[in-house]
Amino acid sequence: MSASAEWGPAALLAVYRKALLIQLVDERMRSLLVSGRLAAVYYSPRGQEIVSAGIAVHLKPSDYLVTTYRGIHDQLAKGMPLKLLCAEYYGKATGACKGKGGPMHITHPAAGIMVTTGVVGGGLPIANGLALAAQLKGEDRVTVCCFGDGASNIGAFHESLNMASLWKLPVIFLCQNNGYGECTRYDKSTTAAHIADRAAAYSMRGVRVDGNDPEAMWRAAGEAVERARKGEGPTLLEANTFRFMGHYFGDPGAYIPKDEYAAAQARDPMPACRAAVLRSGAASEADLTALEREINAELDQALAFATESAAPDVSEIDRDIYASGVAA
Repeated sequence: MSASAEWGPAALLAVYRKALLIQLVDERMRSLLVSGRLAAVYYSPRGQEIVSAGIAVHLKPSDYLVTTYRGIHDQLAKGMPLKLLCAEYYGKATGACKGKGGPMHITHPAAGIMVTTGVVGGGLPIANGLALAAQLKGEDRVTVCCFGDGASNIGAFHESLNMASLWKLPVIFLCQNNGYGECTRYDKSTTAAHIADRAAAYSMRGVRVDGNDPEAMWRAAGEAVERARKGEGPTLLEANTFRFMGHYFGDPGAYIPKDEYAAAQARDPMPACRAAVLRSGAASEADLTALEREINAELDQALAFATESAAPDVSEIDRDIYASGVAA
């Protein structure tokens, strides 16, 4: 879907489909963790579904995604197969990284999911490398790099923006600004009023958008993707949103003022998006119920696959670390 496509019921439904997938997978993951049926590090994306869905509908499978350890919503929106995702969370040999990467290192190049990094800000220079490779090869590939507001204070952020602008790389720096860098409020760590304002220092296009508004996110993302495809250079896209869970699963989020949290929940983007879909006529209540059943059925199969799969063999412990035949 390109930015030139018309916004309407079909586009709204496409965004909602991806957002619903994210929501349902997140709900199931948290349920498994609470019940003790899954033991894994987990970072809930609840509240940020529209951001990932809104840009992913514009991307091709061949486009690249670089995200963070809090990026399960980005991975799902980009097309991460549920079986490979679940198996990796369970540490099984059938997982995306053979059970050796875990939730913080999900990759699946077939869907363009190239890097999930546990290093704050570490994905930006990698995204530049992918974008530069595509540019040099003359490939029609756009690279999207997702990160949080806290990463904008890392040196790699500034170095990467400078290089991307200098070389007019086909890359989109998508800052999902949820107002908190782990447990620290935005205004306690950043003096810039808005992350997007920092684009001006590098002669780059900077855009702020309500990341919880499906149409606004769809339009801003589409324009950024189209610019990158046309060779018009990078965009720093700041999507303002809010996370409804703590930074990590088990974090009670006591540092978030109760009134701020309540106000954000009152603007929950998922019920609002669902209501918008129904008003648009793109789908009926029965259609959306059927869609939920379809996603949950696929998730059931993926979880069964994960639990029934074998753990990695001990011989895997040093595989994929050293080149074959090369002494350590």
